[in-house]
Amino acid sequence: MAAPHNARWWALWAALTLVGLGVFAAALALPVRDDTTVLAQVRGWLQPGPASHGHHQIALACDACHTEPLGGGEVLQQACMNCHSDALKAANDKHPASKFEDPRNAFRLARIDALRCVSCHTEHRPEITQAMGVTQPADFCVHCHAGPEEMPPSHAELPFDGCTAAGCHNYHDNRALYEDFLLKHADAPALLVRRLLRERSLGEDLPASLHYPQDRFPFQPLDLAAADAPPTLRGHAAADEWLASRHAQAGVNCSACHVVGAAAPADSPPPPGAGTWLDQPPTPAACAGCHAEEAQGFGQGLHGMRSAIGLSPMQPSRARLPMHADAAHRRLDCNSCHTPHRPDLRRAAVEACTGCHADTHTQAYEGSPHHRLWQAEGAGQLPVGSGVSCASCHMPREQLQTSDGSRYGVQHNQSASLRPIEAMARPVCLNCHGLGYALDALADPALAAGNYGAPPAVHVPGIDMARAKDEAYRRSQAPSSPKPP
Repeated sequence: MAAPHNARWWALWAALTLVGLGVFAAALALPVRDDTTVLAQVRGWLQPGPASHGHHQIALACDACHTEPLGGGEVLQQACMNCHSDALKAANDKHPASKFEDPRNAFRLARIDALRCVSCHTEHRPEITQAMGVTQPADFCVHCHAGPEEMPPSHAELPFDGCTAAGCHNYHDNRALYEDFLLKHADAPALLVRRLLRERSLGEDLPASLHYPQDRFPFQPLDLAAADAPPTLRGHAAADEWLASRHAQAGVNCSACHVVGAAAPADSPPPPGAGTWLDQPPTPAACAGCHAEEAQGFGQGLHGMRSAIGLSPMQPSRARLPMHADAAHRRLDCNSCHTPHRPDLRRAAVEACTGCHADTHTQAYEGSPHHRLWQAEGAGQLPVGSGVSCASCHMPREQLQTSDGSRYGVQHNQSASLRPIEAMARPVCLNCHGLGYALDALADPALAAGNYGAPPAVHVPGIDMARAKDEAYRRSQAPSSPKPP
Protein backbone atom coordinates (compact mmCIF):
# COMPACT_ATOMS: atom_id res chain seq x y z
CA MET A 1 0.00 0.00 0.00
CA ALA A 2 2.90 2.37 0.65
CA ALA A 3 4.20 2.34 -2.89
CA PRO A 4 0.99 3.66 -4.56
CA HIS A 5 0.67 6.28 -1.81
CA ASN A 6 4.21 7.50 -2.42
CA ALA A 7 3.64 7.45 -6.16
CA ARG A 8 0.69 9.81 -5.78
CA TRP A 9 2.84 12.23 -3.72
CA TRP A 10 5.61 12.03 -6.27
CA ALA A 11 3.12 12.71 -9.06
CA LEU A 12 1.70 15.68 -7.17
CA TRP A 13 5.21 17.02 -6.51
CA ALA A 14 6.12 16.63 -10.20
CA ALA A 15 2.93 18.37 -11.30
CA LEU A 16 3.49 21.30 -8.92
CA THR A 17 7.11 21.54 -10.05
CA LEU A 18 6.06 21.71 -13.70
CA VAL A 19 3.41 24.32 -12.93
CA GLY A 20 5.94 26.39 -10.99
CA LEU A 21 8.52 26.14 -13.74
CA GLY A 22 5.85 27.09 -16.27
CA VAL A 23 4.89 30.18 -14.27
CA PHE A 24 8.53 31.24 -13.90
CA ALA A 25 9.17 30.64 -17.60
CA ALA A 26 6.07 32.65 -18.55
CA ALA A 27 7.13 35.48 -16.23
CA LEU A 28 10.48 35.68 -17.99
CA ALA A 29 9.32 35.11 -21.56
CA LEU A 30 5.95 36.90 -21.86
CA PRO A 31 5.72 40.73 -22.06
CA VAL A 32 4.66 42.38 -18.80
CA ARG A 33 2.82 45.69 -19.16
CA ASP A 34 1.21 46.04 -15.74
CA ASP A 35 3.06 45.68 -12.43
CA THR A 36 -0.03 44.30 -10.67
CA THR A 37 -0.32 41.04 -12.60
CA VAL A 38 0.75 37.68 -11.20
CA LEU A 39 3.47 37.35 -13.85
CA ALA A 40 4.85 40.77 -12.84
CA GLN A 41 4.98 39.75 -9.18
CA VAL A 42 6.75 36.50 -10.05
CA ARG A 43 9.24 38.39 -12.17
CA GLY A 44 9.91 40.65 -9.20
CA TRP A 45 10.76 37.61 -7.03
CA LEU A 46 13.39 36.58 -9.57
CA GLN A 47 15.28 39.88 -9.42
CA PRO A 48 18.46 39.95 -7.31
CA GLY A 49 17.44 43.25 -5.71
CA PRO A 50 15.55 46.54 -6.28
CA ALA A 51 16.60 48.74 -9.17
CA SER A 52 18.04 52.24 -8.74
CA HIS A 53 15.96 55.41 -8.48
CA GLY A 54 16.31 56.09 -12.19
CA HIS A 55 15.30 52.61 -13.32
CA HIS A 56 12.91 51.27 -10.70
CA GLN A 57 9.87 52.12 -12.83
CA ILE A 58 11.01 49.81 -15.62
CA ALA A 59 12.59 47.12 -13.44
CA LEU A 60 10.01 44.54 -14.52
CA ALA A 61 10.75 45.17 -18.20
CA CYS A 62 13.84 42.99 -17.97
CA ASP A 63 14.31 42.91 -21.74
CA ALA A 64 14.79 46.70 -21.78
CA CYS A 65 18.36 46.09 -20.56
CA HIS A 66 18.84 42.34 -20.94
CA THR A 67 18.09 42.33 -24.63
CA GLU A 68 19.61 38.86 -25.00
CA PRO A 69 18.84 36.20 -22.36
CA LEU A 70 22.48 35.19 -21.87
CA GLY A 71 24.08 38.41 -23.11
CA GLY A 72 27.18 39.63 -21.32
CA GLY A 73 28.77 43.00 -20.77
CA GLU A 74 28.59 44.08 -24.40
CA VAL A 75 24.82 43.58 -24.43
CA LEU A 76 24.33 45.61 -21.26
CA GLN A 77 26.66 48.33 -22.51
CA GLN A 78 24.65 48.69 -25.71
CA ALA A 79 21.43 48.78 -23.69
CA CYS A 80 22.82 51.69 -21.64
CA MET A 81 23.83 53.59 -24.77
CA ASN A 82 20.46 52.97 -26.43
CA CYS A 83 18.88 55.24 -23.81
CA HIS A 84 21.67 57.54 -22.64
CA SER A 85 23.95 58.19 -25.62
CA ASP A 86 22.11 61.34 -26.74
CA ALA A 87 22.32 62.85 -23.26
CA LEU A 88 26.04 62.10 -23.06
CA LYS A 89 26.63 63.75 -26.43
CA ALA A 90 24.67 66.82 -25.39
CA ALA A 91 26.70 67.02 -22.18
CA ASN A 92 29.99 66.83 -24.12
CA ASP A 93 30.91 63.78 -22.02
CA LYS A 94 34.37 64.30 -20.48
CA HIS A 95 35.01 60.58 -19.97
CA PRO A 96 33.86 58.94 -23.23
CA ALA A 97 34.95 55.43 -24.13
CA SER A 98 37.22 56.88 -26.83
CA LYS A 99 39.39 58.48 -24.15
CA PHE A 100 40.17 55.10 -22.60
CA GLU A 101 40.60 53.34 -25.91
CA ASP A 102 43.62 55.61 -26.41
CA PRO A 103 46.71 53.51 -25.59
CA ARG A 104 48.10 56.38 -23.52
CA ASN A 105 45.27 55.87 -21.03
CA ALA A 106 45.31 52.08 -21.07
CA PHE A 107 46.96 51.92 -17.64
CA ARG A 108 43.91 53.61 -16.11
CA LEU A 109 41.68 50.69 -17.12
CA ALA A 110 43.56 48.49 -14.65
CA ARG A 111 42.14 50.71 -11.90
CA ILE A 112 38.59 51.24 -13.17
CA ASP A 113 37.09 49.71 -16.32
CA ALA A 114 35.80 53.02 -17.66
CA LEU A 115 34.75 51.43 -20.96
CA ARG A 116 31.63 49.96 -19.36
CA CYS A 117 28.77 51.87 -17.76
CA VAL A 118 28.15 49.01 -15.32
CA SER A 119 31.56 49.60 -13.73
CA CYS A 120 30.02 52.58 -11.93
CA HIS A 121 26.27 51.95 -12.38
CA THR A 122 25.44 48.44 -11.15
CA GLU A 123 21.72 47.76 -10.90
CA HIS A 124 19.93 45.70 -8.23
CA ARG A 125 22.54 46.58 -5.58
CA PRO A 126 20.72 49.05 -3.28
CA GLU A 127 23.20 48.51 -0.46
CA ILE A 128 25.98 50.20 -2.47
CA THR A 129 23.91 52.55 -4.66
CA GLN A 130 24.39 56.28 -4.11
CA ALA A 131 23.00 59.36 -5.85
CA MET A 132 22.28 59.07 -9.58
CA GLY A 133 22.70 55.31 -9.46
CA VAL A 134 26.45 55.45 -8.83
CA THR A 135 27.85 52.30 -7.22
CA GLN A 136 31.48 53.38 -6.94
CA PRO A 137 32.89 54.62 -3.60
CA ALA A 138 32.85 58.39 -3.20
CA ASP A 139 36.65 58.54 -3.50
CA PHE A 140 36.92 56.74 -6.84
CA CYS A 141 38.26 59.88 -8.59
CA VAL A 142 41.61 59.62 -6.78
CA HIS A 143 42.32 56.25 -8.42
CA CYS A 144 43.25 58.16 -11.57
CA HIS A 145 43.64 61.75 -10.36
CA ALA A 146 46.17 61.36 -7.54
CA GLY A 147 49.63 62.86 -7.23
CA PRO A 148 51.02 66.35 -7.91
CA GLU A 149 50.80 65.95 -11.69
CA GLU A 150 47.03 65.38 -11.44
CA MET A 151 45.98 67.34 -8.36
CA PRO A 152 46.57 71.13 -8.42
CA PRO A 153 47.92 72.88 -5.29
CA SER A 154 44.56 74.57 -4.69
CA HIS A 155 43.07 71.13 -3.95
CA ALA A 156 45.70 70.07 -1.41
CA GLU A 157 43.51 70.69 1.65
CA LEU A 158 40.28 69.39 0.18
CA PRO A 159 38.83 66.02 1.25
CA PHE A 160 39.75 63.21 -1.11
CA ASP A 161 36.14 62.02 -1.33
CA GLY A 162 34.60 65.40 -2.15
CA CYS A 163 35.42 65.66 -5.86
CA THR A 164 31.83 65.11 -6.97
CA ALA A 165 30.24 67.42 -4.40
CA ALA A 166 27.70 69.79 -5.95
CA GLY A 167 29.42 72.60 -7.77
CA CYS A 168 32.78 70.83 -8.13
CA HIS A 169 33.27 68.03 -10.67
CA ASN A 170 31.00 65.60 -12.42
CA TYR A 171 32.21 62.55 -14.26
CA HIS A 172 30.19 63.15 -17.43
CA ASP A 173 28.76 66.66 -17.45
CA ASN A 174 30.83 69.71 -16.49
CA ARG A 175 29.13 72.26 -18.75
CA ALA A 176 28.58 74.68 -15.88
CA LEU A 177 32.01 74.09 -14.34
CA TYR A 178 34.57 74.60 -17.12
CA GLU A 179 37.25 77.07 -16.07
CA ASP A 180 36.64 79.38 -19.02
CA PHE A 181 32.90 79.37 -18.28
CA LEU A 182 33.55 80.11 -14.60
CA LEU A 183 35.81 83.02 -15.54
CA LYS A 184 33.33 84.37 -18.08
CA HIS A 185 30.68 84.65 -15.36
CA ALA A 186 32.98 85.36 -12.41
CA ASP A 187 31.79 88.94 -11.85
CA ALA A 188 28.07 88.39 -12.46
CA PRO A 189 25.85 89.71 -9.64
CA ALA A 190 23.57 87.48 -7.63
CA LEU A 191 20.53 88.91 -9.43
CA LEU A 192 20.75 90.01 -13.06
CA VAL A 193 19.24 93.23 -14.36
CA ARG A 194 17.27 91.45 -17.07
CA ARG A 195 15.35 88.49 -15.66
CA LEU A 196 13.20 86.87 -18.32
CA LEU A 197 12.84 83.27 -19.47
CA ARG A 198 13.31 82.44 -23.12
CA GLU A 199 10.29 82.53 -25.37
CA ARG A 200 9.03 79.36 -26.98
CA SER A 201 9.28 79.42 -30.77
CA LEU A 202 6.81 76.65 -31.62
CA GLY A 203 4.38 78.99 -33.37
CA GLU A 204 7.12 80.48 -35.52
CA ASP A 205 8.99 77.27 -36.34
CA LEU A 206 6.24 74.75 -36.98
CA PRO A 207 4.90 76.44 -40.14
CA ALA A 208 8.38 76.09 -41.67
CA SER A 209 8.90 72.51 -40.47
CA LEU A 210 9.07 69.74 -43.03
CA HIS A 211 7.41 67.15 -40.75
CA TYR A 212 4.46 69.34 -39.71
CA PRO A 213 1.26 68.33 -41.59
CA GLN A 214 0.47 71.76 -43.01
CA ASP A 215 -1.94 70.29 -45.52
CA ARG A 216 -4.25 69.52 -42.60
CA PHE A 217 -3.36 72.32 -40.22
CA PRO A 218 -2.44 75.40 -42.28
CA PHE A 219 -1.96 77.79 -39.34
CA GLN A 220 -5.17 79.67 -40.10
CA PRO A 221 -7.59 80.42 -37.24
CA LEU A 222 -10.78 78.38 -37.26
CA ASP A 223 -14.26 79.41 -36.12
CA LEU A 224 -16.93 77.19 -34.64
CA ALA A 225 -18.60 76.71 -38.01
CA ALA A 226 -15.38 75.16 -39.35
CA ALA A 227 -15.17 72.56 -36.58
CA ASP A 228 -15.23 69.11 -38.18
CA ALA A 229 -16.63 67.22 -35.21
CA PRO A 230 -19.83 65.25 -35.84
CA PRO A 231 -22.85 67.60 -35.82
CA THR A 232 -24.16 66.13 -32.57
CA LEU A 233 -20.99 67.26 -30.77
CA ARG A 234 -20.67 70.79 -32.08
CA GLY A 235 -22.85 72.22 -29.32
CA HIS A 236 -20.79 70.55 -26.59
CA ALA A 237 -19.01 72.76 -24.05
CA ALA A 238 -15.71 71.32 -25.26
CA ALA A 239 -16.31 73.00 -28.61
CA ASP A 240 -16.27 76.44 -26.97
CA GLU A 241 -13.12 75.54 -25.07
CA TRP A 242 -11.46 74.41 -28.30
CA LEU A 243 -12.49 77.63 -30.04
CA ALA A 244 -10.55 79.68 -27.46
CA SER A 245 -7.52 77.41 -27.57
CA ARG A 246 -4.22 77.76 -29.41
CA HIS A 247 -5.17 74.70 -31.40
CA ALA A 248 -8.10 76.49 -33.05
CA GLN A 249 -5.92 79.57 -33.60
CA ALA A 250 -3.35 77.39 -35.39
CA GLY A 251 -5.90 75.63 -37.59
CA VAL A 252 -5.85 72.31 -35.69
CA ASN A 253 -9.33 70.89 -36.17
CA CYS A 254 -11.19 68.32 -34.09
CA SER A 255 -10.34 65.42 -36.38
CA ALA A 256 -6.63 65.99 -35.81
CA CYS A 257 -6.88 64.35 -32.40
CA HIS A 258 -10.16 62.42 -32.43
CA VAL A 259 -10.04 60.52 -35.72
CA VAL A 260 -8.01 57.34 -35.77
CA GLY A 261 -7.20 55.85 -39.15
CA ALA A 262 -7.06 57.64 -42.47
CA ALA A 263 -6.62 61.40 -42.25
CA ALA A 264 -9.79 63.43 -42.48
CA PRO A 265 -9.94 66.52 -44.71
CA ALA A 266 -9.27 69.78 -42.92
CA ASP A 267 -12.49 71.51 -43.99
CA SER A 268 -15.18 68.87 -43.54
CA PRO A 269 -16.27 66.08 -41.17
CA PRO A 270 -14.59 62.73 -41.72
CA PRO A 271 -16.40 60.85 -44.49
CA PRO A 272 -17.57 57.27 -43.94
CA GLY A 273 -14.64 54.92 -43.75
CA ALA A 274 -12.08 57.72 -43.26
CA GLY A 275 -11.40 56.65 -39.71
CA THR A 276 -12.90 56.01 -36.31
CA TRP A 277 -14.07 58.91 -34.16
CA LEU A 278 -12.90 58.67 -30.54
CA ASP A 279 -14.93 60.28 -27.77
CA GLN A 280 -12.08 59.73 -25.29
CA PRO A 281 -9.21 62.20 -24.85
CA PRO A 282 -6.63 61.98 -27.63
CA THR A 283 -3.85 59.46 -27.28
CA PRO A 284 -0.22 60.54 -26.74
CA ALA A 285 0.46 59.31 -30.28
CA ALA A 286 -1.95 61.94 -31.60
CA CYS A 287 -0.09 64.64 -29.67
CA ALA A 288 3.28 63.40 -30.93
CA GLY A 289 2.12 63.92 -34.51
CA CYS A 290 2.81 67.64 -34.07
CA HIS A 291 4.81 67.76 -30.84
CA ALA A 292 7.42 65.12 -31.66
CA GLU A 293 10.32 66.68 -29.74
CA GLU A 294 8.20 67.22 -26.62
CA ALA A 295 6.98 63.61 -26.79
CA GLN A 296 10.53 62.34 -27.16
CA GLY A 297 11.68 64.29 -24.11
CA PHE A 298 8.69 63.07 -22.10
CA GLY A 299 9.60 59.46 -22.88
CA GLN A 300 13.16 59.97 -21.66
CA GLY A 301 12.19 61.26 -18.20
CA LEU A 302 10.71 59.66 -15.12
CA HIS A 303 7.19 60.72 -16.13
CA GLY A 304 7.09 58.91 -19.45
CA MET A 305 9.81 56.26 -19.52
CA ARG A 306 7.36 53.43 -18.77
CA SER A 307 5.12 54.32 -21.71
CA ALA A 308 8.15 54.72 -23.97
CA ILE A 309 9.07 51.05 -23.60
CA GLY A 310 5.54 49.66 -23.77
CA LEU A 311 4.64 49.42 -20.07
CA SER A 312 1.46 50.87 -18.61
CA PRO A 313 1.78 54.62 -17.93
CA MET A 314 3.48 55.83 -14.78
CA GLN A 315 1.27 56.43 -11.74
CA PRO A 316 2.26 58.46 -8.65
CA SER A 317 1.70 55.34 -6.53
CA ARG A 318 4.86 53.88 -8.12
CA ALA A 319 7.01 56.91 -7.26
CA ARG A 320 9.69 56.89 -4.57
CA LEU A 321 9.12 60.56 -3.75
CA PRO A 322 6.20 61.55 -1.49
CA MET A 323 2.96 61.95 -3.47
CA HIS A 324 -0.59 62.99 -2.58
CA ALA A 325 -2.76 60.00 -1.75
CA ASP A 326 -5.65 61.18 -3.94
CA ALA A 327 -3.32 61.26 -6.96
CA ALA A 328 -1.99 57.74 -6.45
CA HIS A 329 -3.64 56.15 -9.48
CA ARG A 330 -3.53 58.95 -12.02
CA ARG A 331 -2.07 57.87 -15.35
CA LEU A 332 0.72 60.17 -16.52
CA ASP A 333 0.47 61.13 -20.16
CA CYS A 334 0.02 64.33 -22.14
CA ASN A 335 -3.56 64.80 -20.90
CA SER A 336 -2.44 64.61 -17.26
CA CYS A 337 -1.00 68.11 -17.47
CA HIS A 338 -2.53 69.57 -20.63
CA THR A 339 -6.31 69.88 -20.92
CA PRO A 340 -6.92 68.76 -24.51
CA HIS A 341 -9.57 71.30 -25.48
CA ARG A 342 -8.19 74.17 -23.46
CA PRO A 343 -4.37 73.91 -23.38
CA ASP A 344 -3.74 75.85 -20.17
CA LEU A 345 0.01 76.31 -19.94
CA ARG A 346 -0.21 78.01 -16.55
CA ARG A 347 -2.00 75.01 -15.05
CA ALA A 348 0.51 72.65 -16.63
CA ALA A 349 3.39 74.69 -15.19
CA VAL A 350 2.29 74.61 -11.53
CA GLU A 351 -1.01 72.99 -10.53
CA ALA A 352 -0.35 69.84 -12.52
CA CYS A 353 2.89 69.38 -10.55
CA THR A 354 1.64 70.27 -7.08
CA GLY A 355 -1.43 68.11 -7.61
CA CYS A 356 0.76 64.99 -7.44
CA HIS A 357 4.01 65.89 -5.68
CA ALA A 358 3.92 66.17 -1.88
CA ASP A 359 7.65 66.42 -1.08
CA THR A 360 9.09 69.24 1.02
CA HIS A 361 10.53 71.10 -1.96
CA THR A 362 7.17 71.20 -3.77
CA GLN A 363 5.18 72.14 -0.68
CA ALA A 364 7.55 75.05 -0.01
CA TYR A 365 6.98 76.53 -3.48
CA GLU A 366 3.81 78.38 -2.53
CA GLY A 367 4.87 81.63 -0.88
CA SER A 368 8.48 81.38 -2.09
CA PRO A 369 10.11 84.29 -3.99
CA HIS A 370 9.75 82.33 -7.21
CA HIS A 371 6.05 81.77 -6.58
CA ARG A 372 5.48 85.45 -5.86
CA LEU A 373 7.04 86.32 -9.21
CA TRP A 374 4.76 83.77 -10.87
CA GLN A 375 1.70 85.33 -9.24
CA ALA A 376 2.79 88.82 -10.24
CA GLU A 377 3.23 87.77 -13.86
CA GLY A 378 -0.20 86.12 -13.87
CA ALA A 379 -1.74 89.30 -12.52
CA GLY A 380 -0.14 91.36 -15.27
CA GLN A 381 2.15 93.20 -12.86
CA LEU A 382 5.31 91.81 -14.47
CA PRO A 383 6.15 91.05 -18.12
CA VAL A 384 5.64 87.61 -19.61
CA GLY A 385 8.59 85.37 -18.81
CA SER A 386 9.46 86.95 -15.47
CA GLY A 387 7.57 84.46 -13.30
CA VAL A 388 9.14 81.22 -12.10
CA SER A 389 6.95 78.11 -12.06
CA CYS A 390 7.74 74.48 -11.34
CA ALA A 391 8.17 73.94 -15.07
CA SER A 392 10.49 76.93 -15.40
CA CYS A 393 13.17 74.97 -13.54
CA HIS A 394 12.26 71.33 -14.11
CA MET A 395 11.04 71.60 -17.70
CA PRO A 396 13.03 74.58 -18.96
CA ARG A 397 12.70 76.22 -22.33
CA GLU A 398 15.77 75.29 -24.30
CA GLN A 399 16.95 74.56 -27.80
CA LEU A 400 15.36 71.33 -29.01
CA GLN A 401 16.88 69.45 -31.91
CA THR A 402 14.35 68.73 -34.65
CA SER A 403 14.46 66.95 -37.99
CA ASP A 404 14.70 70.37 -39.61
CA GLY A 405 17.26 71.97 -37.31
CA SER A 406 16.33 73.33 -33.90
CA ARG A 407 13.83 75.53 -32.09
CA TYR A 408 13.21 76.79 -28.59
CA GLY A 409 10.66 74.73 -26.74
CA VAL A 410 9.93 73.06 -23.41
CA GLN A 411 12.22 70.17 -22.50
CA HIS A 412 9.74 67.59 -21.21
CA ASN A 413 12.45 65.32 -19.82
CA GLN A 414 12.23 66.63 -16.28
CA SER A 415 15.23 64.53 -15.27
CA ALA A 416 17.63 66.28 -17.67
CA SER A 417 18.23 69.30 -15.44
CA LEU A 418 18.79 67.16 -12.33
CA ARG A 419 21.59 64.85 -13.52
CA PRO A 420 23.68 66.38 -11.96
CA ILE A 421 22.04 69.25 -10.11
CA GLU A 422 24.55 71.74 -11.62
CA ALA A 423 23.03 70.93 -15.02
CA MET A 424 20.22 73.29 -14.03
CA ALA A 425 22.57 76.28 -13.92
CA ARG A 426 22.93 76.98 -17.63
CA PRO A 427 19.39 76.45 -19.01
CA VAL A 428 17.56 77.68 -15.90
CA CYS A 429 19.34 79.70 -13.22
CA LEU A 430 21.46 81.91 -15.49
CA ASN A 431 18.32 83.49 -16.93
CA CYS A 432 18.00 85.43 -13.69
CA HIS A 433 21.07 84.81 -11.49
CA GLY A 434 24.83 85.02 -11.71
CA LEU A 435 26.75 81.75 -11.98
CA GLY A 436 28.42 82.00 -8.57
CA TYR A 437 25.12 82.58 -6.79
CA ALA A 438 23.48 79.76 -8.79
CA LEU A 439 26.19 77.20 -7.97
CA ASP A 440 26.09 78.13 -4.29
CA ALA A 441 22.30 77.79 -4.21
CA LEU A 442 22.27 74.45 -6.04
CA ALA A 443 24.90 73.07 -3.65
CA ASP A 444 22.81 73.93 -0.57
CA PRO A 445 20.46 70.97 0.11
CA ALA A 446 18.61 72.78 2.89
CA LEU A 447 17.92 75.70 0.57
CA ALA A 448 16.63 73.36 -2.12
CA ALA A 449 14.28 71.69 0.37
CA GLY A 450 12.89 75.12 1.24
CA ASN A 451 12.46 75.98 -2.45
CA TYR A 452 15.13 78.66 -2.45
CA GLY A 453 13.39 81.03 -0.09
CA ALA A 454 16.63 82.63 1.22
CA PRO A 455 20.22 83.31 0.12
CA PRO A 456 22.49 80.25 0.01
CA ALA A 457 24.46 79.31 3.13
CA VAL A 458 26.98 77.26 1.11
CA HIS A 459 29.87 78.61 -0.94
CA VAL A 460 31.40 76.70 -3.85
CA PRO A 461 35.01 77.87 -4.37
CA GLY A 462 35.14 76.96 -8.06
CA ILE A 463 35.14 80.55 -9.37
CA ASP A 464 37.68 81.58 -6.72
CA MET A 465 40.03 78.78 -7.79
CA ALA A 466 39.61 79.55 -11.49
CA ARG A 467 40.30 83.23 -10.87
CA ALA A 468 43.40 82.47 -8.77
CA LYS A 469 44.73 80.09 -11.42
CA ASP A 470 44.12 82.64 -14.16
CA GLU A 471 45.85 85.41 -12.22
CA ALA A 472 48.86 83.18 -11.52
CA TYR A 473 49.09 82.35 -15.22
CA ARG A 474 48.94 86.02 -16.19
CA ARG A 475 51.70 86.90 -13.73
CA SER A 476 53.87 84.12 -15.14
CA GLN A 477 53.39 85.51 -18.65
CA ALA A 478 54.04 89.16 -17.75
CA PRO A 479 57.41 90.51 -18.92
CA SER A 480 59.90 90.72 -16.06
CA SER A 481 61.14 94.13 -14.96
CA PRO A 482 64.61 95.03 -16.26
CA LYS A 483 67.33 94.70 -13.69
CA PRO A 484 68.88 97.99 -12.54
CA PRO A 485 72.38 98.71 -13.93
